[in-house]
Amino acid sequence: MRTYELMLLLSPELEEEAVEALLARTTEIVTSRNGEITNIDKWGKRRLAYEVQDHTEGFYVVIKFKADNEATTEVDRVLKITEEVLRFLLVRTDQE
Repeated sequence: MRTYELMLLLSPELEEEAVEALLARTTEIVTSRNGEITNIDKWGKRRLAYEVQDHTEGFYVVIKFKADNEATTEVDRVLKITEEVLRFLLVRTDQE
Protein backbone atom coordinates (compact mmCIF):
# COMPACT_ATOMS: atom_id res chain seq x y z
CA MET A 1 0.00 0.00 0.00
CA ARG A 2 1.07 3.54 -0.71
CA THR A 3 0.60 6.67 1.37
CA TYR A 4 -1.58 9.47 -0.02
CA GLU A 5 -2.72 12.94 0.98
CA LEU A 6 -6.07 14.28 -0.17
CA MET A 7 -6.88 17.98 0.16
CA LEU A 8 -10.52 18.91 -0.29
CA LEU A 9 -11.90 22.39 -0.89
CA LEU A 10 -15.60 22.23 -0.07
CA SER A 11 -18.39 24.72 -0.59
CA PRO A 12 -18.59 27.24 2.29
CA GLU A 13 -22.39 26.93 2.23
CA LEU A 14 -22.29 23.37 3.61
CA GLU A 15 -23.57 22.68 7.11
CA GLU A 16 -21.33 20.74 9.51
CA GLU A 17 -23.50 17.62 9.09
CA ALA A 18 -23.06 17.74 5.30
CA VAL A 19 -19.28 18.05 5.67
CA GLU A 20 -19.24 15.08 8.05
CA ALA A 21 -21.37 13.03 5.64
CA LEU A 22 -19.03 13.81 2.74
CA LEU A 23 -15.99 12.86 4.83
CA ALA A 24 -17.69 9.65 5.95
CA ARG A 25 -18.46 8.74 2.34
CA THR A 26 -14.87 9.45 1.26
CA THR A 27 -13.32 7.48 4.13
CA GLU A 28 -15.75 4.61 3.48
CA ILE A 29 -14.46 4.34 -0.09
CA VAL A 30 -10.90 4.00 1.20
CA THR A 31 -11.63 1.59 4.05
CA SER A 32 -13.94 -0.64 2.00
CA ARG A 33 -11.02 -1.26 -0.37
CA ASN A 34 -8.65 -2.35 2.43
CA GLY A 35 -7.23 1.15 2.91
CA GLU A 36 -6.42 2.81 6.22
CA ILE A 37 -7.15 6.41 7.24
CA THR A 38 -4.19 7.77 9.20
CA ASN A 39 -5.29 11.37 9.80
CA ILE A 40 -8.15 13.78 9.10
CA ASP A 41 -7.32 17.46 9.59
CA LYS A 42 -10.17 19.96 9.28
CA TRP A 43 -8.79 23.43 8.60
CA GLY A 44 -12.21 25.02 8.60
CA LYS A 45 -13.49 27.89 6.50
CA ARG A 46 -10.81 30.11 4.93
CA ARG A 47 -10.63 32.91 2.40
CA LEU A 48 -9.48 31.90 -1.06
CA ALA A 49 -6.72 33.72 -2.94
CA TYR A 50 -9.05 33.92 -5.94
CA GLU A 51 -12.65 32.98 -6.71
CA VAL A 52 -13.37 29.31 -7.31
CA GLN A 53 -16.78 28.63 -8.85
CA ASP A 54 -18.02 32.06 -7.65
CA HIS A 55 -16.92 31.43 -4.04
CA THR A 56 -14.45 33.59 -2.11
CA GLU A 57 -14.29 31.19 0.86
CA GLY A 58 -14.02 27.44 1.18
CA PHE A 59 -13.97 24.71 3.80
CA TYR A 60 -10.60 22.91 3.77
CA VAL A 61 -10.03 19.30 4.84
CA VAL A 62 -6.83 17.23 4.55
CA ILE A 63 -7.08 13.43 4.72
CA LYS A 64 -3.99 11.23 4.93
CA PHE A 65 -4.41 7.55 4.17
CA LYS A 66 -2.78 4.34 2.98
CA ALA A 67 -4.40 2.52 0.08
CA ASP A 68 -3.99 0.73 -3.21
CA ASN A 69 -4.55 2.20 -6.66
CA GLU A 70 -8.13 0.87 -6.78
CA ALA A 71 -9.19 3.03 -3.83
CA THR A 72 -7.58 6.20 -5.17
CA THR A 73 -9.20 5.70 -8.57
CA GLU A 74 -12.63 5.41 -6.96
CA VAL A 75 -12.04 8.41 -4.66
CA ASP A 76 -11.03 10.46 -7.71
CA ARG A 77 -14.12 9.37 -9.65
CA VAL A 78 -16.56 10.11 -6.82
CA LEU A 79 -15.08 13.51 -5.95
CA LYS A 80 -15.21 14.64 -9.58
CA ILE A 81 -18.99 14.17 -9.65
CA THR A 82 -19.72 15.55 -6.17
CA GLU A 83 -21.14 19.07 -6.47
CA GLU A 84 -20.12 20.15 -2.95
CA VAL A 85 -16.43 19.67 -3.80
CA LEU A 86 -15.06 22.86 -5.37
CA ARG A 87 -11.56 21.44 -5.89
CA PHE A 88 -9.46 18.54 -4.66
CA LEU A 89 -5.87 17.37 -4.94
CA LEU A 90 -4.80 13.78 -4.40
CA VAL A 91 -1.03 13.20 -4.18
CA ARG A 92 1.15 10.25 -3.27
CA THR A 93 3.41 11.10 -0.34
CA ASP A 94 5.56 7.98 0.00
CA GLN A 95 9.04 7.84 -1.54
CA GLU A 96 10.40 5.06 -3.72
